[in-house]
Amino acid sequence: MMYSYLYRGLGLKKEDLSKYDTPLMGYDGWMVILEGQILLPVNMEGKETMVIFIVVASFSSYTAILGRSWIHAIGAVPSTLHIKVKFFIEQGIAMVRGNQQVAR
Repeated sequence: MMYSYLYRGLGLKKEDLSKYDTPLMGYDGWMVILEGQILLPVNMEGKETMVIFIVVASFSSYTAILGRSWIHAIGAVPSTLHIKVKFFIEQGIAMVRGNQQVAR
């Protein structure tokens, strides 16, 4: 999921989005306004995968949420408790850490 201010910040336009019709509920239980979907490359520690993002017009403390399809595509092991993701790269194991204060 990607929030509309992020895709505009990337220089993307409404014409870059394709239609997405599946209803989506926000964390607050309300329906979320869907703007469309877009296929974008995600590069994490040199490992690049193509990810379909659903673009929504909603407020969130997150700019994008990478879901199960991305986790499975790169073989990641996420830990919400530790706010980190580990996955294999050619040089060994990569680890991406989040920031607990920013996450709150």
